[in-house]
Amino acid sequence: MSKPNMKIRKGDTIEVIAGRDLGKRGKVLKVDPERNRVVVEGINKVKKHQKPTRTLPQGGILNIEAPVHASNVMLVCTKCQSPTRVGRKFLENGEKVRVCRKCGEVID
Repeated sequence: MSKPNMKIRKGDTIEVIAGRDLGKRGKVLKVDPERNRVVVEGINKVKKHQKPTRTLPQGGILNIEAPVHASNVMLVCTKCQSPTRVGRKFLENGEKVRVCRKCGEVID
């Protein structure tokens, strides 16, 4: 089974286009291509009840970022600073890069 084609990568800036965090922007911390989900800094915060462990001896209630489905976020172009769909383009040397659909700028 081949892994799905993800248009969002770790380190990208994204904007949420659906859900309770609509309109918020953040940096992608983790990508899960098998489940088609991304974890974004400061987005979809949930409370997790943590038992005391050796690494966290006090335990308690933690605020962590939960994964968001990739269809609910859009990549923010570095040039035009607007959420955009992602296109693919081959350069002269045969390298495949991501391209902004609004301004045509190479994202990679």
